[in-house]
Amino acid sequence: MINIRFAERSDCETILSFITELAIYENMLDQVIATRDSLEQNIFDKGYARVIIAEYDNIPVGFALFFNNFSTFLGKQGIYLEDLYVKETMRGKGIGQKLISFLANIVIKEEGGRLEWACLDWNTPSLEFYKKQGASLMDQWTTLRVTGKNLEELAKKY
Repeated sequence: MINIRFAERSDCETILSFITELAIYENMLDQVIATRDSLEQNIFDKGYARVIIAEYDNIPVGFALFFNNFSTFLGKQGIYLEDLYVKETMRGKGIGQKLISFLANIVIKEEGGRLEWACLDWNTPSLEFYKKQGASLMDQWTTLRVTGKNLEELAKKY
C-alpha cells in the first residue's frame, strides 16, 4: 500500500504542489518562489538535491527533498533533509516513518555518518514524530541563514 520511490523529472509538478502545501502549513507561502522549471533544472539537470515520493495505493501523498552534507568531525558525508511532507489526510498511516527510514537506508548504503534536519519549534506534532524515530533535539545549536540582499552584501565583502 505504501511505496517509496525516487522522483523522476515528470514529478516536478507534484513536488511543487507538495512544497506549496508545506509552505501553507508552515505559514510561509509568501516565501515560495520555486517553479516547476527551477525544480527541474536544479534537481534533475544540476543534481543539487534528490527527492523521494511516497505513494499510497499508487497515488503520490508525500515527499522528502534532501541533499548531501559533510561532517568534519565524522569525516563522512551525510544527508540533510530539507523538507518532508505528508498530505494531512494521509498522516498517521506510517508514511512519514517510511520516508525517514528510506533516507536512513540511503545514509547507510552510501556509508554516511548521519541524517539531519531542522524543524520549526512550534511544530509540536512533527517534533514528537521525529523523537519517536530516534531523533535528538540539538538544543545547543541555532540555525543561521543569510539570503536575498544580505547574501548579496556579504558576497561583496570578498
